[in-house]
Amino acid sequence: MNEGEKKVVSKMITIYCHSKHKQGKGLCEECSSLNNYALQRLERCLFGDDKPTCGTCTVHCYKSDMRSRIKEVMRFSGPRMLFIHPVDAIQHFYRERKRKRLK
Repeated sequence: MNEGEKKVVSKMITIYCHSKHKQGKGLCEECSSLNNYALQRLERCLFGDDKPTCGTCTVHCYKSDMRSRIKEVMRFSGPRMLFIHPVDAIQHFYRERKRKRLK
């Protein structure tokens, strides 16, 4: 499984949690369970290493409540990734663009 995807989603959840929940170090219980769920979904992805990003995926493997939570996290954290983790953000956008071109 692509470790880059796991790293990006965990960093996005961390940005969201630290900004919204003011937890200090580590994740709050809610964000920790979301992170574990997201990593589990990535691990079990049908597409394996050829996995598209969740926004462009044809198979929605998240339960609807978790999908809405991760969308909220990504909307909030996505733009902030460019300033907090620029290398990861650029690599993520590059992979997304590359996948779109291959279709």
